[in-house]
Amino acid sequence: MDKLLIEALARQAGLDRALAEFPDCVLAAAKQAIGRSSEINTPTSPAVEPWPPMKVGAGA
Repeated sequence: MDKLLIEALARQAGLDRALAEFPDCVLAAAKQAIGRSSEINTPTSPAVEPWPPMKVGAGA
């Protein structure tokens, strides 16, 4: 991913201030996220929850 695309995505995400103050950190975080994106399992069925359902009540 090139620098201009990363900057555009950061601005869309509302990271204007971070991009202005810490551009190297924003670029490093984006590159790290891109490198780890293959580890995310995409649900095959929209009805399947990626985590157990949340329940109201006292904790265990």
